Amino acid sequence: MNDNWKTKEQLVQELEDLRRRTDELEKSDSERKKKEEGLEQSLEKLHKALGGIIQAITLAVETHDPYTAGHQRRVSNLARSIGQEMGLTKDQVETIRMAGMVHDIGKISLPAEILSKLTQLSSLEFSLIRVHSQISYNILKDIDFPWPIAEIVYQHHERINGSWYPLGLKDEEILIEAKVLMVADVVEAIASHRPYRPDRGIDVALKKISLNGGILYDPEVVNTCLKLFNEKGFKLE
Repeated sequence: MNDNWKTKEQLVQELEDLRRRTDELEKSDSERKKKEEGLEQSLEKLHKALGGIIQAITLAVETHDPYTAGHQRRVSNLARSIGQEMGLTKDQVETIRMAGMVHDIGKISLPAEILSKLTQLSSLEFSLIRVHSQISYNILKDIDFPWPIAEIVYQHHERINGSWYPLGLKDEEILIEAKVLMVADVVEAIASHRPYRPDRGIDVALKKISLNGGILYDPEVVNTCLKLFNEKGFKLE
């Protein structure tokens, strides 16, 4: 008999071994799928829990200053839409949305009399207002978000030429999510009513960012924002 030929017993044994390995692989694959499903469920629960935290923070701000709450919601909606139009990832867009909902949380520590003042703020009062970015960061930094929400909120008053606060960061030092949020924040603030002045309208707001694209604001973010309003029919609501 040729030595390369296999006996019936050897073939049966190899088939048994193959069947056993196949069963083991199927079992392993089944266990992997169960683990993945469990992980997805855990992530979904975590996401809902974090969304609850964001909502609770937003309600706390609304209780202290109803204007700020409406401002945050409108900024969040606009910033999310800019991020989507820019083609940012789903996670980035969701991060921007959440950051927008709480970006002025630091104002909860400011006197309500200043936030609702009907006349122009004094230099001292404005200096107090400027501190809110740091306070917001201090409130958010110890919450274990899987996204850099605290950093985005901290940076949303920066400008790409390094001219604003709190750290005087420039262009590449600023997170793209914060660049999106800063433009949305400026547009909403100019277009909407403030306690100390009537609204200036969306046209004035868009002209402001258009003139300063590439100077104060990221040009891609500015162009995307202009496109949303001028071509896509976006409205602040």
